[in-house]
Amino acid sequence: MRDITVFSGQAHPELAAEICEQLGVELHPVRLERFANDCLEVQLQANCRERDVFLIQPIVAPVQEHLVELLLMLDAARGASAARTTVVLPHYAYARSDKKDAPRISIGGRLVADLMATAGADRVLTMTLHSPQVHGFFSVPVDHLHALRELAEYFRQYDLTATTVVSPDLGNAKEAAHFARLLGVPVAAGAKERFTDDRVTISSVIGEVAGRDVIVLDDEIAKGSTVIELLERLRELGARSVRVACTHGLFAAGALKRIGDQPDVAEIVCTNTVPVHDQHPKLTVLSIAPALAEAMRRIHNGESVSALFDTQ
Repeated sequence: MRDITVFSGQAHPELAAEICEQLGVELHPVRLERFANDCLEVQLQANCRERDVFLIQPIVAPVQEHLVELLLMLDAARGASAARTTVVLPHYAYARSDKKDAPRISIGGRLVADLMATAGADRVLTMTLHSPQVHGFFSVPVDHLHALRELAEYFRQYDLTATTVVSPDLGNAKEAAHFARLLGVPVAAGAKERFTDDRVTISSVIGEVAGRDVIVLDDEIAKGSTVIELLERLRELGARSVRVACTHGLFAAGALKRIGDQPDVAEIVCTNTVPVHDQHPKLTVLSIAPALAEAMRRIHNGESVSALFDTQ
C-alpha cells in the first residue's frame, strides 16, 4: 500500500502491530516525552507530508492520558501536512456519556468527538460504540464496525440446537437480535434498571431460556455487575449453561475473575479491541485486527467499507 503511514499511541501497540502485519506496512514509531510540569509532547517519527495517515489508539485506562496523547498525535499529523488523518478508535470510552439523564451533567461523548475533529481528525474508524446515537456526535465521517461476524464465526463451532442469545438490557437488544440471526437461534433480553455505575437490577428476562444454552452478548464488560445480576436471573429461570461474549473486554476491578469463577459460566469470549491484562482459564480473546486492517485498506483505496457487512 503506497502513500500510507500508520502510527500507534501507547494504549494498544500490540493491536497496531497486528493490523500493520495484516496490511503489509510498517508501524512507524512515536516519541512521547513528559516534561517536568507533567505536560506531554508527541513527535511522529516518519514523514507525513501528503500521505494518508492512520493513528491507532483505543481510549482505555488511563483514559485521559491516552486521549491527550491521541489529540497531540492528531495535531502533529496536521502540522506535518498529512493529506488525510484517520483515527482508528477500536474502543471509545466516552461513548458511555451519551445523554443528559440528570441535571447539570456533561455529555462527554459529544465533547470528546469535537475535540478530535478540532485537533485534526478527518475521519474516524471505530468499533461497537456503546449506543448508535454516538455515531452522530462526530462532525467528520465515521466508519462504525462491529465484531458480530468474528464472534458468530467462533460460536458456530458449538451445537446451537438449544441455544438462545440473551441481551442484558433492551438497549443492546438490536445487536443481540442481529447476532442471533447470524447463528440462527432465538433471542431474549433482560429488563434492566441502572442506579449507579456498579449497581443494577434485572427484574426479568423476556424470552425463553429454561433448559437452554445461553450466550450472553454485551458491547462491553467493565465491572461486570450487569452480567453477575443477569446470571442470577438465568439461574432462577433454569438456563442449562451460560457463555458470555462481548466486544470490549475491559474487565475492571476483578470482573474477569468474578464472572469466570461462576460455576455455570462455561466460557468468556471477547475481542482484542482493548488490551486484556488479566487472565482466566475460561477466557478466549479473538482478534479483530483483520477486520480493522481491511477497513483501513478500503478507506485508503476509496472502496466501500459498508460492504464488509454484506456477509453478516
